[in-house]
Amino acid sequence: MARLSKLGFIDVGRTRTPPRRRIRSRGVPTALVGHEIFCTDDAAEASELVGQFLGTNQLEVNTTEGPFQATMNGVRLRDVTLAYLDFHAATTLEFPKTGDHYSVHMPMSGRAQCVYDGAPIDSLSYLALVVNPGTELTMALEFDSPQLIVRIEVQALERQLARMLGRTVTRPVIFGSSMDLTTDPAVRWHGAIQLLSSEVMTPRSLIQQGIGAGPLEELVISSLLWVQRSTFHDDLMAGSSQRRGTTVRRAIAYMEENLSWPIGLPDIARALDVSVRSVQKAFHDDLGTTPMNYLRDRRLERARAELADALPSDGVTVTDVAERWGFGHLGNFSAMYRKRFGESPSETLRR
Repeated sequence: MARLSKLGFIDVGRTRTPPRRRIRSRGVPTALVGHEIFCTDDAAEASELVGQFLGTNQLEVNTTEGPFQATMNGVRLRDVTLAYLDFHAATTLEFPKTGDHYSVHMPMSGRAQCVYDGAPIDSLSYLALVVNPGTELTMALEFDSPQLIVRIEVQALERQLARMLGRTVTRPVIFGSSMDLTTDPAVRWHGAIQLLSSEVMTPRSLIQQGIGAGPLEELVISSLLWVQRSTFHDDLMAGSSQRRGTTVRRAIAYMEENLSWPIGLPDIARALDVSVRSVQKAFHDDLGTTPMNYLRDRRLERARAELADALPSDGVTVTDVAERWGFGHLGNFSAMYRKRFGESPSETLRR
């Protein structure tokens, strides 16, 4: 559990001991039992704590029937957080602008009447709300309307989309606000969430041992991109990545097999039995980039995964990770890493 605690979005310890009788949380997913992030009966404190997760907000309790108590359980891997939020009362949250992340809100029961960028929309147990970064949102939750929430960091979603498309993402990804959870495609989304839950809760799962967080997050993100309408959905449905030429597909396969080895463009061309110029042209035509830029980006992603998974007891250093993934100059590695991920390698290692 140490690795999960290290990657927790907020300190998993309770913010304070509730002064009143604790209200039993209803329907907390098994995977999140024991991962309480906060429990408070103070509305102002609840607003602040929810704000750390979803964005600055105004919280109003809409009923005097029964006590108010806000609870949240959650686990964060690297860039995907699974959380369960329950206010135990009819409550309204107003977000002038949601945080810099995507979130999918799935009521476990009851209803959330929302105004999303000025348009009314209901969120029900079979109709999830998908929230884009920086969205104006009002969410009026009925009594007994706990939510299962999946939060995805923007850069992680854009990186996964770029891999699926086979090209750089140069404009924001905007999702449709309503996700019908009863459709056949939604089975993919349900399956990804169920797998995430089972991996988190199983004592000897790979996730519990600090292995496999990256692929599991990719599954959750790619499932959302496939299922939910977005500004890139038509491109994905057209099978952009499948239109890659043979040269690019073979080159990528060779790179993936040799990411930790000091390979260069001549090695790639030799392995494919084609000219260097042919490899360069294929990447330019199919992906709009160069072979070495593609290789560098994949190595940076692997380096980040290793840094994010590391614990202090592992003895991992930024220098070791940089050298392991082919970056001989630490200063250049740090500059490229910051440009791609928005933080330094040491910041990722300390999180």
